[in-house]
Amino acid sequence: MPAFKEQLKLFFTNPIFLSCLFSWLSAQFLKTIINIIYGRIHSVGELMENLIWRTGGMPSSHSALVAAMCTTIGFRSGFNSDIFFMSLVFFFVTIRDAVGVRRSAGMQAQKINKIGKELKEKGLLDEYNSLKEINGHTPLQVVMGCVLGFLIGLSFSLLK
Repeated sequence: MPAFKEQLKLFFTNPIFLSCLFSWLSAQFLKTIINIIYGRIHSVGELMENLIWRTGGMPSSHSALVAAMCTTIGFRSGFNSDIFFMSLVFFFVTIRDAVGVRRSAGMQAQKINKIGKELKEKGLLDEYNSLKEINGHTPLQVVMGCVLGFLIGLSFSLLK
């Protein structure tokens, strides 16, 4: 068994890991550029949060990551391998969550917050703590993330 240092090197040079990391970073970078262009970033803190962590927006970094992972695994292990099918199922669960569950939860939270604010203003509630409005994705944002991830996964697969 190779030494820990060698294992670490193998991990960080693995094409699957690199394609996932690069697709996620690329999507976050593109999302940040788009938000700068549209004037949605007002501070260095918001810029850093957008680059590293903020969810929602164009393109979907979740979709890009799982598309890159699935593509790279398919090319490296075969499109008929067990690990590819497992990654494909993970891909579909992630996409469904991004465009369905998280988007719906965010829209519901917005409506509930609006109702809570109105009830508080009318004096019908003493106190209302807003719900976190989770940012899901539109279908176009997910598709663009998938395209980005596929292209990056394909690139890392061809580079070997």
